[in-house]
Amino acid sequence: MANERGVNGRQKGKQATSSRKRKNSTSGSSLRNNKSTNNPYASIRYAIVQNDGSNDPTTLMRLIGLKSLFAKQLPKMPKEYIAHLVLDRRHKSLALLSNDPAHKDSDEEIIGGITYRAYPDMKFAEIAFCAVSASQQVKGYGTKLMNLVKQHAVTEGIEYFITYADNYAIGYFKKQGFTKSITMHKSRFHGLIKDYDGATMVECYMHPSIDYTRIPEMIKVQREFLLKRIRLVAKSHRVIYPPLPCGFQPILEGVSRNNESAARSMAIPGVAEAGWTFNDLISTPGNNKDADRLKNHLKSELLQLVRKTEEQQFSWPFRLPVDANDVQDYLDVIKDPIDLSTIEKRIKKGDWYKSKKMLYVDLMRIVQNCKTYNDSSSSYHECAVSLETYLGTLFEDC
Repeated sequence: MANERGVNGRQKGKQATSSRKRKNSTSGSSLRNNKSTNNPYASIRYAIVQNDGSNDPTTLMRLIGLKSLFAKQLPKMPKEYIAHLVLDRRHKSLALLSNDPAHKDSDEEIIGGITYRAYPDMKFAEIAFCAVSASQQVKGYGTKLMNLVKQHAVTEGIEYFITYADNYAIGYFKKQGFTKSITMHKSRFHGLIKDYDGATMVECYMHPSIDYTRIPEMIKVQREFLLKRIRLVAKSHRVIYPPLPCGFQPILEGVSRNNESAARSMAIPGVAEAGWTFNDLISTPGNNKDADRLKNHLKSELLQLVRKTEEQQFSWPFRLPVDANDVQDYLDVIKDPIDLSTIEKRIKKGDWYKSKKMLYVDLMRIVQNCKTYNDSSSSYHECAVSLETYLGTLFEDC
């Protein structure tokens, strides 16, 4: 599957459409159309390569280098399968090239790469492999590699990237703008890609007007704009109050014991000037603060439990709601459906679960629903049994 080192390639389903023939792949070069010399992508060499049948030596050498990189970084993947997809004429690859002259025209010249297959008619592409050389992983090449692929994909008219990621890769893909919430209509990719056990489908929408190689600059400009607007109404950057003197004791005469904390705060120079009032500070009693603290602690604990469950390999059938369009009699059999994503949303809302026991009941309902609908010989039933056993160890105190 995938982490910053790689997205495992997968056995493809029957393809309903074929990719259009394209011209010979471009050779490695520094980032094109880069107007800013401060752009961190300016010094990166990369190449878009494809086995188009031209037998160009440089292209073939880089394809073999990509194959070697993926085979090394994805040791569980069959080498024959990696070679099949990388050299397949329907797949394209973006290769990051080393700036070291000693590595030129060798396997070591390839320090990272992504292989994908585009479906131009449907305006999406599926990522098959994503890998960065082990010696380069701490240098941020994972993000740069993905942004370069996005930038190139936009020029091909691709709107979405879609791939399957294992539990180790979800974090990486989230950082690159991928989400588990699939917004692309299923009819666009159904029949073109295959579902995979133990992995989660994620997608990323590429906006055609965004320059993905300039995102750091864009964020910096936006931040500066927001700070500028804040300074128009804020005084914190213009007015500096002197520090409290040693032994500072505010006057608390006539203040009740319960309101002493608020009175001390109001005596600090700058608090009243910032717009705070005495009533503001006493409107949240200490017991309510304690209740909020306990509520947030429970929320964090429940989220951690659900995410641990999601990380288990056998949890893949339970991560998203059952699609009633695909399983049309499901809601006739199961009257109270539940899944891990729904549970996570309820936890984030904050008011649904009052205890770990309530979460355990919902998780066990997932198990019971699966056992009720599926035959005991099915893989889904086996996953439910594994989940039940795991929940028994996770909720020992319930």
